[in-house]
Amino acid sequence: MEISMDKIKELRGKTGAGIMNCKAALQESGGDIEKAVEYLRKKGQDKAAKLTHRKAAEGLIHTYVHPGNRIGVIVEVNSETDFVARTPEFADLVHAIALQIAASNPLSVSREDLDPAVVEREREIYRALALEEGKPENVVDRIIEGKLEKFVQESCLLEQEYIKDPDRTVGDLVREFAGKVGENVVVRRFTRYELGQES
Repeated sequence: MEISMDKIKELRGKTGAGIMNCKAALQESGGDIEKAVEYLRKKGQDKAAKLTHRKAAEGLIHTYVHPGNRIGVIVEVNSETDFVARTPEFADLVHAIALQIAASNPLSVSREDLDPAVVEREREIYRALALEEGKPENVVDRIIEGKLEKFVQESCLLEQEYIKDPDRTVGDLVREFAGKVGENVVVRRFTRYELGQES
C-alpha cells in the first residue's frame, strides 16, 4: 500500500515517532491514523508516551478571563525546560487549554484526580434511574458502567473532546505537542471561577 507523505507527517505530528516507524505503522494499519497511533504505542515508539516519566517543573501559569468577565480560569502547564516554556507555541497550547476549561467546566485534570465520592454519587444516580425505568437487573450494571465512562470522559479535562477539533481529546493535543518538542508536557492543575457560583 502506498502511503502519502502528508499522512506520515500527520502521524509524526501526533506521536513524534520517526518517519520510517510512522510509514511502517500506517502500512500495518491500512492507512488508518488512529490505528497507526495505537500500533506505535504498542511498539513503544510513541515518543510522547516515553516522555511521561521525565520531570516537568518549568512551564507557565496562565490566566484567562472570558469576554463579559463572568468566567475566569487559572491553569498551570509544565514542560521540562524553560526553553520550551518560553516559546509562542507553548503559550498557545496553554491558552487553548484555558479556553477549554472555561468552555467545558471539567471537574479534574485526569480520571485519576476525579473525586471518588463524585463518581460513587453518579453511580447511585444511574442505578436508581435504570431501576426506575424497569431495566432488568442483569443489564443495569452494564448501563451504569457505560454512563459512568461517558461522565468521566466529559468531566476530566484530558479526556474531553477538544472544543476546536472534536476528533481529538485535550490529552491528544498535549501529547502531540510533547511529541513535537521532545519534552514531557503536563497539565498540572487549574481553577475555574464563574460569577455567582457557590464554592
